[in-house]
Amino acid sequence: MRTASIRRKTKETNIEVELNLDGVGTRDISTTIKFFDHMLATFSRHGFFDLAVKAEGDLSHHIVEDAGIVLGEAFKKAIGEVGEREKTVRFGYAIIPMDESIARCAVDIGGIGGEGRSYTVFEVDFGKETVEDINTENIPHFINSFATHANFTIHVCAKGENEHHKIEAIFKALGIALDKATRVEERRKAKKGKHEVGR
Repeated sequence: MRTASIRRKTKETNIEVELNLDGVGTRDISTTIKFFDHMLATFSRHGFFDLAVKAEGDLSHHIVEDAGIVLGEAFKKAIGEVGEREKTVRFGYAIIPMDESIARCAVDIGGIGGEGRSYTVFEVDFGKETVEDINTENIPHFINSFATHANFTIHVCAKGENEHHKIEAIFKALGIALDKATRVEERRKAKKGKHEVGR
C-alpha cells in the first residue's frame, strides 16, 4: 500500500492528512469550509483515494493554502522518491462534464529521472467572487499549492455558467487524472541509478 500521513502546524493553521493511493475512495473530510469539504470529498471519491483531512485555522485562505501544501506532500510521500515515480503511468487526463459546465485536467507526476516537475496552468474565468462559503480565488491557489509540494505539473481549464458546477467538475477531473497517473505500470521496469535521457 502506498500511504502517507502528514501533519503541518503553524501559527495560522493545523492540518492533518492521511492518504492511501491504492484505496477505494473512502473519505473523512473536515476543514471548517463546507464547500471545500465537498470538493475534497468528490476528489477522493472519483480518484479512488482513501483520504482523511482535518484542518482548522484563522482564515479560510490559510486553510485552503495549507491543505494544498499538506496534500501535495502526502502525494509525494505516498508515490515515493526518485525511482518509485518511474514505475507509475506518469501521465493522466480527464474531461468531465457537469450539466452546462465542462472541465479538462491533465497531469504529469514524473519528470526527468522521476523527480517530478512543479508547474501549474489554470485557465478558468470565474464570474463570481464567492461560491457557497469559499472565495473562488482560493481554488487556483489550492491547485498551485498542491502541485508545488507534490512536484506535479497540472493543467486545468474549465468553462460554464454555474461556478459550483465548474469547480466541482475541476475537482472530479483532477481526481480521475491523478488516479490514472499514479497507477503502477507493470510494463515499466525502472532501473536504480539508470534513467533514460530526456523527458
